[in-house]
Amino acid sequence: MSFKKRYLRTVHLLFIVLLLIHLIPNKLPGDTFGSYVIWFAVGLEVLTLILSAVIKKPLGLNLFLDIVGFIFGFLIIWTLATAKLNIINPALFPPPGKVFKQLIEDNKKIFVNIISSLGIILQGYLLGAVVAIPLGLFLGCSARLGSAATYISKFFGAIPPIVYIPYGIALLPTFRSVSVFVIFLATFWPVLAGTMSGVMNVDKKTIDSAKVLNVNKLSMLFSVILPASLPEIFIGCNQGLTVSFILLTSAEMIGARSGLGYYIKNYSDFGDYTRTLVGLIVIGVVIVFISFLFNKLQKYLLRWKY
Repeated sequence: MSFKKRYLRTVHLLFIVLLLIHLIPNKLPGDTFGSYVIWFAVGLEVLTLILSAVIKKPLGLNLFLDIVGFIFGFLIIWTLATAKLNIINPALFPPPGKVFKQLIEDNKKIFVNIISSLGIILQGYLLGAVVAIPLGLFLGCSARLGSAATYISKFFGAIPPIVYIPYGIALLPTFRSVSVFVIFLATFWPVLAGTMSGVMNVDKKTIDSAKVLNVNKLSMLFSVILPASLPEIFIGCNQGLTVSFILLTSAEMIGARSGLGYYIKNYSDFGDYTRTLVGLIVIGVVIVFISFLFNKLQKYLLRWKY
């Protein structure tokens, strides 16, 4: 790519605009900690320049620059609406500098809550996938069992797993185990449905070709049917992952004593909306990062398809 395509982009103009608006006098009384926004923007701009030189694919570079441009644009609007023009309630929507400052001050506490939430997600999600995929393979291999199980999975999958929390609290020893159980249910049904659908929709020609080569049943299942079913299995896994994060945050806001949902609920109860926004931003970043890693894994395992 040319120098112009790599470095003369709109995202850099937005960066300059973000710096310039901090020269406008604040209408919001008190310190708005704009320096935190400036340092964040400078760091992100440096990272952008480095990756602009490293990323070779135009599509990947455009995607990254669009994301950074959106962040700069959002910070420009947020800064103008709060610190510079004071057109929204600062108690509910504090300026970005104040939020960044709080994020840095609470970094240890936030890290502990992230580990707590990810631990629950990892336990419940992996347990649900490990149980659902083999069961889905077994049920999907039988047209009769698969058809009946599909309707059963649709029925139970339509019930929000969060409604099982009262039963979990009554039957399980800790709220953490209740949360793992809820994540398990949120993962199990979509993954089971996706696996069965994938197995039942494998091209008959593929199976017939394997039979001609005298492939045994075990090899047929794991070397032919499973790889061919992976695209739909991943659809179910993606659905389970998205719902798991939503349910975990909701569950933590109900009765947990740790986790990102608890962090938000605890401070919102005291009217500390600066920390509430910190929690919302951290949850968004964590979900995007986990989804990014999951998509990388999906592309690697389905590299034969692309």
